[in-house]
Formats: sequence, C-alpha cells, structure tokens
Amino acid sequence: MKILFIYPNINAQIGFNYGIAYISGLLKQHGIETHLLNINEKLDYPLDPERIKRDVLAIRPDIIGLSVLTNQYKYALEIAGSIKEYLDVPIIFGGIHPTMDPIGTLSQECVDYICVGEGEEAILELMQQGNPKGIRNIGYKEQRRAVLEPLRPYTDITKLPFKDYEIFDFQRMIDAKDGWVGLTASRGCPFRCTYCLNHKIMGLYKDHGHLPRQYLRRHTVDEMIQEIEYLISHYKGIRMFIFDDDIFTFDKKWLREFTGRYKKVTDIGFVCNAHARVFDEETARLLKEAGCRIVKFGLESGSDRIRRNVLHRYMSNNDIGHAFDVAHRVGLHTSAFVMVGLPHETKADIMETVELLARIQPGRFRWSLFFPFIGTKAHSIAEQSGQIDFEKMLHLDNFTDETCMVLGDDVDLLVDKVKTMFCTFVNGYANIDRRYVELVRLVEEADKETWRKEKDRFLKSEDEINKEAEEKGTTHYAVKYNPFMGVRSDWQDDSLSA
Repeated sequence: MKILFIYPNINAQIGFNYGIAYISGLLKQHGIETHLLNINEKLDYPLDPERIKRDVLAIRPDIIGLSVLTNQYKYALEIAGSIKEYLDVPIIFGGIHPTMDPIGTLSQECVDYICVGEGEEAILELMQQGNPKGIRNIGYKEQRRAVLEPLRPYTDITKLPFKDYEIFDFQRMIDAKDGWVGLTASRGCPFRCTYCLNHKIMGLYKDHGHLPRQYLRRHTVDEMIQEIEYLISHYKGIRMFIFDDDIFTFDKKWLREFTGRYKKVTDIGFVCNAHARVFDEETARLLKEAGCRIVKFGLESGSDRIRRNVLHRYMSNNDIGHAFDVAHRVGLHTSAFVMVGLPHETKADIMETVELLARIQPGRFRWSLFFPFIGTKAHSIAEQSGQIDFEKMLHLDNFTDETCMVLGDDVDLLVDKVKTMFCTFVNGYANIDRRYVELVRLVEEADKETWRKEKDRFLKSEDEINKEAEEKGTTHYAVKYNPFMGVRSDWQDDSLSA
C-alpha cells in the first residue's frame, strides 16, 4: 500500500507539518510506503496543477491525503478536484479545517473521507483495512450521507516513533529556514482561548467520553533528547531549535529535567513559548542556563476587556509586565504576539495594545490580523457581532496581509495604520524620539483619503527616522526578518530571525 500526502502551504511561511511527519513515521514503521508533495513557492514548488499531475501519476498512490488549514482550504479543494479528473483513488482531508468543520468538508464532491482529530492510528487502520467503515476518527459518505465514526482516545504520543523528517526533504528545509528546526515536546494546551482550536478539540473528545485533562500530553525527556541527538547527527547547519509547543514551560518538573539534560547534549540555542500567568524567576533561569535564546508570550491584546470578554485570556497587564520583567532580569530575549482587528475592538482597545508594548519593551513583537477560524468560539463571537466579511474571508491566504473583519470606518482605518506602521506607533508611544511622536500624531490625524494618498510618504519618513536613530545609537523598533515583526535595534544576532 502506498499513500501520497499533499501539504498545500501557499503564500505562507515555510511550514513543517507535524501531523504528516508523525503519521508518516508510524506508517513506515508498519511497512507502508509514504510520499509527500510540499507545495510552497519558497521551496520552489508553487501551485502548479500540471506539475502536481506529473508527480501524482509518477507515484500512483492507493490513497491521497491532504492536510488542510482553513486559509489553505480553497487550494486543497482545487488540488483534489483536479486530481479526480485523472486518477480514481480515495482522497482524504485531515488537519485543522476538517476537524473544525467535518460536515462541510465531507460535503465537497472531491473529498471521499475525512480524519477528525488526531490521525496516526486512524490512518494506519485505514491503510491496513482498505475502507473507512468502523474506523474511529474517520468520516465518509454512505449513499451521499455523511457518516462520522466516534473518536478514539487521545493518542499516547510516547508510543509513537520519531517524526518522519526525510519525507520533507528536511535538509533543504533547514537550509531554506536559515538553520531553524522546529520540535514539539507535547500536545495540547491547558487553556481555552476562543481564537484557538484547543477548546473545540477538547469539546469534541469530551463528547465522545474522553476527559479534557488527558488532552495535554508530553514526550518523555529521554525521547526529546534522543530526537535532538538524531537531528544533530543526521543534518547539518542547525543553528536554532524552536519548540512549537503551545506552552513549553507549563510542567515545571519536566522542565527542570529537560533543561538539565539539554545543556549536556548541545550548545545550540532554542526558542520556546511561555504563558505570562505561569512564568516565574525559576522558570526563566532554567531556560537561560540551558541555552534558551528567545522566550515568546502570546499577549494578543493590551485591552483587559478584549482579553477577557472576546479572547478568554485571563491575565492582567500586571501579569504580563511581571513576566517580561522576570525574563529581562535574567537576560532572556523576549517576543510578544499581538493581534488587531478583533471583534468588538475599539480604537481605544487598539491603542491599549500599542501602549502595553511601549511599556513592557519586549525584545521583539509580532502582529497579525484577527481571523475568525471556523469552529472556534471567536468565530461565533465575530459572527454574532455581524463584523465578518464572509466573501473576503474565503479569499484570504493568511492573517497578516489583509483582514476580513469590518469594525467600522474609524476602527478599520486605525487597524490599517497600526498594521502598516506598528513599530513607529510603539516607538512614538514609548517616547523614544520626538520625531516618532510627531509622525504618529500625523498618522493618527490623517483621514481615510489622506492616509491613502500619503501612506508612502509616511513610510518614507519612518525609514528616515529609523536611519537617523540607527546612526545615533538610539534604541528603537524597526521591521526586521519579515513584514510583521518589530525587533529592538540593540539586538544584533541575525541567527535569531523567527
């Protein structure tokens, strides 16, 4: 038996798909042949139907599986529909989108099966059995009626083999990402933020009799050390490990053991996610002493009202300030994630986000535009507010370039201004230099027509002020590494680009 995975990741950053890597590793362990088309223009594989056709026909798989994010759903349907014209094999959609919208996904003519939730054991059974009936986590059609099988218990990730790195042409990915290598030490998250898929997944599994407390699972420290040693010995040019766990620092006992072992194995730095409410000095010192280079915090908004009522992020600005103070005190570089364009967000809420960043002075910050992912509570909140442009939502590839939210003329205008000149707003509100303060004033005062006409001039002024600040040695934020990241100018290590 042979399966071809297709990962559409178009007009997006280069991504390593953990789901495919885990599933492929398990299938190979059972003697099943696996292949992958990793469709991303940055990896020299753009969305090219003729090239995909040649590759699919060269492989001749028994089944084709697409891992689908909501922003990539339209491309997945296009690819699957095209394949159906020249190859009669079952096509299964898995990943976040079919999990969040199983019936909608299964209703598509080009989709034969779906996988809801975790797919390792389900896809293995499907490959071995040859048909989907009775396989938990699988959905299929029976006389054009959708059938969703029950969900199996959460996967015991300590029983899984290593992720299959080879299927991704991993050395090429390392080179393309300048030596950055992603890892996951756990699955799940103890928090239930409205914009995230975790609360929906926990709810789905709970409906099938599986306890939410079983959702958060960790690999053993031994497993992680073995995987890191494997990567170091099999690949070259690794400059940084990035742990993509939702919250890497949550289990203090595990963290103590891991950090003690990690520094004995390698001096390669690492990056990880933490939560402001559960971040203390011991955690910060453990990370620093083990070689952590960046600790990242999801703040999302500087408005306590938005965090509580819209996002269900129950932490205060004091919690956030304390976490950043602790991290900075031990010498950790910090990163803050924020969003703008949120449901019910006002101009004052947006400016509270700017003011919070100006106050806590992270080493860097990244911003995105809120996207109402289907199946999340945030989608329901946004839908009930009447603030989603559903037509535009269907055509967005990512959540950094444009927004599908319509919050009112004044708020929409400020969202565009802040998204375009976020660094200058933070520089101005931090009172770093009077020229930033004056530029922010001019931008804020600009009406819609003036902003449209003068945007390029404002951006040119921003560049000029940044250049002067650089020459003077004035610490300031400027866009670096990608268009939605501001980095403090006193950070000089270009190996830390994520």
